[in-house]
Amino acid sequence: MKLLSVTIPCYNSGAYMRRAVDSLLSGGEDLEILIVDDGSKDDTGRIADEYERIYPEIVRVIHQENGGHGEAVNTGLKNARGLYFKVVDSDDWVSEKALAEMMKVLRDLTQDGRSVDLMVANYVYDKVGEKRRKVISYRTALPQDRVFGWDDVMHFHQGQYILMHSAIYRTKLLLDCGLKLPAHTFYVDNIFVYQPLPYVKTLYYLNVNLYHYFIGREDQSVNEKIIMERIDQQLKVNRIIIESHNLSQIKNKKLKNYMTRYLSIMMTVSSVYLIKKGDAESFAKRDELWQFLKEKDKKLYRRIRSNVLGVGMNCKTKLGRKVVEAGYFVSRKIFKFG
Repeated sequence: MKLLSVTIPCYNSGAYMRRAVDSLLSGGEDLEILIVDDGSKDDTGRIADEYERIYPEIVRVIHQENGGHGEAVNTGLKNARGLYFKVVDSDDWVSEKALAEMMKVLRDLTQDGRSVDLMVANYVYDKVGEKRRKVISYRTALPQDRVFGWDDVMHFHQGQYILMHSAIYRTKLLLDCGLKLPAHTFYVDNIFVYQPLPYVKTLYYLNVNLYHYFIGREDQSVNEKIIMERIDQQLKVNRIIIESHNLSQIKNKKLKNYMTRYLSIMMTVSSVYLIKKGDAESFAKRDELWQFLKEKDKKLYRRIRSNVLGVGMNCKTKLGRKVVEAGYFVSRKIFKFG
């Protein structure tokens, strides 16, 4: 068995995918790279096959009909042979030095019989035009260099949420919890990190800058114009997250609070962009989303709405406009939208 499986979902990624693959090759034969060619129309498939031919012990290629980012992750997970599972997008990459450190820790934990459910590492925003690279570190939120549980977790600040970039899950946990991302849907990385959380009992935080999250392509899903065009997919993901768990049944208070705050941010992001669209249909969709949450869990609905970012979101009032501005600022800070 491999120690770590890394899936790279690729769709027309021929112009930039080599950096992602090359950065992972340093992991050696304990790591497998699963390149999922998701129905690409450029030379993605040819490049992927070339890597598999040169590095047959490390790289495996799966060609499939286009199913979107989520379906590519599903395919990677279904075919993974590693004890742990990670996703690296085709326009992102990892630090080879940090990868070596992480592999050593995973190897040591496994050999000692202390395999954890979730490993967390820092990630870096590599945004075009910005000289300073913003690092998202968890050193003030998570204990370092030891196995711990949710009771040991400290306070997560805004912008410090665990995203797909920072998460390495135990493969069997993802399979056992029935994780399956929707096809032809963007923003499914939120489901990937959120749905498995109640199944996580043991964690480990390694304070290294592992993942480099590239931002700057005009066709990226976090481009504001693209978000506006795909708002229905954002709403779909939001609803799936609401339905995935009954938070009142989660016994650990810290985990429940974290998941509630994460859902609150998701509701804020969806609401803010619907308000920014500004038409009657968008306002109706915003109200339908909040009503959906209310029907699922009235207590949770009241708790999130009582948060300053969850207030009625009525942009016609002075307070409402301030709330929208605050929500927009937070969404950009956390997800680097725009």
